[in-house]
Amino acid sequence: MKEALLYHRLNGQVQCDVCQRRCVVNEGRRGFCRTRLNRGGKFYSLTYGRVASISTNPIEKKPVFHFYPGSRWLSLGSLGCNFLCPGCQNWEIAHDRVGAYGNTPLQEETAEFLSPEESVQLARERGCLGISWTFNEPTLWFEYTLEGARLARKQGLFTNYVTNGFMTEEALDTIGPYLDIFRVDIKGFSKETYHRTAHIKDFSGILRVTERARHRWGMHVEVVTNVTPGFNDSDEELKGIAVWIRDSLGRDTPWHVTRFYPHLHLSHLPPTPIQRLERAREIGLEAGLDYVYIGNVPGHPGENTYCPGCGRLLIERFVYEVTFHEMEGGKCLGCGYQLAGRFEEMCKDRPTAKR
Repeated sequence: MKEALLYHRLNGQVQCDVCQRRCVVNEGRRGFCRTRLNRGGKFYSLTYGRVASISTNPIEKKPVFHFYPGSRWLSLGSLGCNFLCPGCQNWEIAHDRVGAYGNTPLQEETAEFLSPEESVQLARERGCLGISWTFNEPTLWFEYTLEGARLARKQGLFTNYVTNGFMTEEALDTIGPYLDIFRVDIKGFSKETYHRTAHIKDFSGILRVTERARHRWGMHVEVVTNVTPGFNDSDEELKGIAVWIRDSLGRDTPWHVTRFYPHLHLSHLPPTPIQRLERAREIGLEAGLDYVYIGNVPGHPGENTYCPGCGRLLIERFVYEVTFHEMEGGKCLGCGYQLAGRFEEMCKDRPTAKR
């Protein structure tokens, strides 16, 4: 076990300061996420270095489209979550109980230990541009991701949080100097949706933390909304997200509206109709966003990047791969428009052509 970095003591109890739940935890018990234990008035992380999922993925799989497209990243995930969404696609690890309540240790067969130093070394051996902490909520193994981010920065690697954004400002400000990308899920734009989906009463803190990541720390931010039938697919809710992105993050912030597929407790729902995704994209563009992408629909033109200046096709994608690009240093070769993001070494091994 690793003593937690962000908590304070309350007469035998402890209060966690990593996520916005700020759980107050009794002796021998854990918080909502089940990954942190109060033992003897000290708070411990039970998942430090415990990697339940590891792979090398294109950055597009996160999805992130405007930070070195085509690059490969080491992707690491652990166990547990502070939301427990009913339709979670990674529920096997995100909903894992990490052993029973009490002092039961994490089972060795559930996850393997990988030190922060080993994770950085592995990323370099695999020729990765950076490390993504993903698959489950990365804030929950905060001590591990913080050490990994510091080491990655020293070794010239980039870093990426694929997060629900429900972290405290203390946590964000602690890791802020070492984090390059903040890929955040905005699951809806109403208290009702967040209550049904994430079991929280107020989502405004997620918006504030995301804005802080963008403006205080200068992170590259991309937003994902998994459009789920009957949950967050109304025009009103989608427009709320689009307008917030425009006004609070900037119109050049990419928004990914992705197709829901049945999982876990929402297995009875149908996949999101493609027409609803196309309407979501239309809402984003009508609100003034420059980049609105349709996800989880392979081959759809909404996967591609078009020039906000002249409409020219600049990056063509299929699933998670860049299949074509026509730009130089992030500039449109047609009108010279500079795209938002990082494109300095854009896909040198990818096909290019003039159209």
